[in-house]
Amino acid sequence: QVQVVESGGGLVQPGGSLRLSCAASGNIFSIYDMGWYRQAPGKERDLVALITSGGNTNYVDSVKGRFTISRDNAKNEMYLQMNSLKPEDTAVYYCNAEIATSPWSKGNYWGQGTQVTVSS
Repeated sequence: QVQVVESGGGLVQPGGSLRLSCAASGNIFSIYDMGWYRQAPGKERDLVALITSGGNTNYVDSVKGRFTISRDNAKNEMYLQMNSLKPEDTAVYYCNAEIATSPWSKGNYWGQGTQVTVSS
């Protein structure tokens, strides 16, 4: 089985920073694309940032220049450094990973989410 677990959320003042982590564990053969998504109350879950296994990244326009996604393939971990946080960044942040458990089996896995609240 495969598990994906986020950590690092919390309460921060506007302009502050947080670093989220995502750790994948279990029967992992390979990890392909990984991404961070967020869901604010009453809204849909939206992509925030994506990183390929080769390190190519994409960001939603609203976080460009403020958030940085990275990953450590040796540790099966992904990170999201969030700077200059705004109240509109408040949401539950989810880790998503495309993971192969064998050369013939691949699936899409979600973490349980971590709350990020930006408020004074």
